[in-house]
Amino acid sequence: MRYPTPLQPGDTIGVTAPSSGVAGPLRPRLDAAVASLRERGFEVVLGDCLDGSSVTSAPRARRAAELGAMLTDPAIRAVVPPWGGELAIDLLEELDWAAVERAEPTWVVGWSDLDTVLLPLTTRLGWATLHGWNLMDTPYAAPDGLLHWVDVASATGPLTQTSPGRYRADGWDDYVAEPGVDRMTLSDEGGWSLLGGGEASFSGRLVGGCLEVLSPLAGTAYADVRGFGEAHADDGLVVYVEAAEHGAYDVARALHGLRLAGWFDHATGILVGRTSAPAAEHLTQAEAVKDALGMLDLPVVLDVEIGHVQPFLPLVNGALADVDTGDRTLVQTFA
Repeated sequence: MRYPTPLQPGDTIGVTAPSSGVAGPLRPRLDAAVASLRERGFEVVLGDCLDGSSVTSAPRARRAAELGAMLTDPAIRAVVPPWGGELAIDLLEELDWAAVERAEPTWVVGWSDLDTVLLPLTTRLGWATLHGWNLMDTPYAAPDGLLHWVDVASATGPLTQTSPGRYRADGWDDYVAEPGVDRMTLSDEGGWSLLGGGEASFSGRLVGGCLEVLSPLAGTAYADVRGFGEAHADDGLVVYVEAAEHGAYDVARALHGLRLAGWFDHATGILVGRTSAPAAEHLTQAEAVKDALGMLDLPVVLDVEIGHVQPFLPLVNGALADVDTGDRTLVQTFA
């Protein structure tokens, strides 16, 4: 694995939108997020691909060129898009992967549709990438037990995080009404559980992301998790997945597809993110996971804080992880 240099105050962070940009009513939240980084001592450079008037921030060639320029600029130490979106998949063939591979690794931070970019950076190039927050989340303080993405990207040693046992079931803060909101309202109780009950501990290299955007890539050169597992067979993989909007039937089909594509061939355990996506008439979300993954002789942990439900547990793709469901801890080591 190739790990980016830990962030330090004074470093430059680039902001571009490889997928969706930011519409006018949400620009104050973008400004608040940029200000929060500057208050931490970072320089921030805003790209041109940030327009939020359409599904993507710019034509694919422009988005790919701007992302590639930031990833290969030695002065930029992290790239943090405002958020995900819908169609980052269209720039994969436009990005100059050879040029990016020659560059020193840069922290790329994001989740949701940005997993479309994070995963191949890790599986194709061996870059560690950071899943779990994005720029618009940056003003939030991390809840007790969890870490802010800046603290993860700045780390020089192992990181321990613990499930706070609380989450928010009823949506998100209103960025339009309160663009500077900096506290997550975690009004509901709930922690991890093991599919089938009991407790488990396991370790391996983290890899995964959002089902909706990654399952279409399974079997392609941009999501060769089986090959990544073969390359790291001595460590094994901790594969994580989460559903943003897929109903239970779609989740079952997507997970079956990943299993058939070999995503779990080298797994030591699987983390499934908490979701607010709907159940089906005859299948809950947990039952969908069981239908697709229950036959594997692997621990499957449900309701982990890695999905489209607050709060967020940042995970570094490629890092070694030690998971213990008994005390709900996850330790990451950059090795």
